[in-house]
Amino acid sequence: MMQFFSRKKFLIDYLDGFIDIHNHILPGIDDGAKTVEESIALIKAFEEFGVTHFIATPHIMHNYYPNTKETISNALSQVKHALIINDLKHISVEAAAEHMIDDNFEQLLETETAMAIRKEYLLVEMSYLQPPINFEEAIIKTASKGFYPILAHPERYGFLHNRMRKYTEYKEHGILFQMNLLSLGEYYGKEVPKVANELLEEGLIDFLASDIHNLDQLNSLKKLTLSKKAVEQLLPLINTTIATFY
Repeated sequence: MMQFFSRKKFLIDYLDGFIDIHNHILPGIDDGAKTVEESIALIKAFEEFGVTHFIATPHIMHNYYPNTKETISNALSQVKHALIINDLKHISVEAAAEHMIDDNFEQLLETETAMAIRKEYLLVEMSYLQPPINFEEAIIKTASKGFYPILAHPERYGFLHNRMRKYTEYKEHGILFQMNLLSLGEYYGKEVPKVANELLEEGLIDFLASDIHNLDQLNSLKKLTLSKKAVEQLLPLINTTIATFY
């Protein structure tokens, strides 16, 4: 009887009506979906547990994925056309970008070619190994351009894992945190969920998203289970993400 009441819950059971603000479902422009067919397969898999609203965020990463508004808009158009053909007109897909803070990032801000989420929020990332030299200047400039910076997957930056005070400093500088749902399991290794749970305990996470690139990751997400405590921590964040971006 005790086992019945203490059993874990599947995360996807709480995602019905969720809006995914960070994913790589647009085809052929980064390390996410390679074809329109893969994009549709990912969207259909999300739909199985009630996620039908997406803000796609392909990488803008100088020298690796030098995407522009044009390349992203073209990929979005392909997906929207495929949604009509596949009788998925109820699916909503918008596009923004995940911006690497590199030597080209501030140029995007200056030329107003960065791609914000809902015109207000700019999703940014950095190297997992070390912070960029221009990190603080880039964040200040992001704010000066009228954007709220959202740091993607803060729990995944290894150089921060034993520096919880640094996370707090980032928050004090107005940086919002978006946690990956897969970070709650061991998909990225054993250290990441420890940090993810610590950030949740400290109340430092603002939004949740999938950061899904492929069906393998999505299948891992479907298998992810949570304790009752984790569910209680995540539900307000799920609701905040929906309320902010729906």
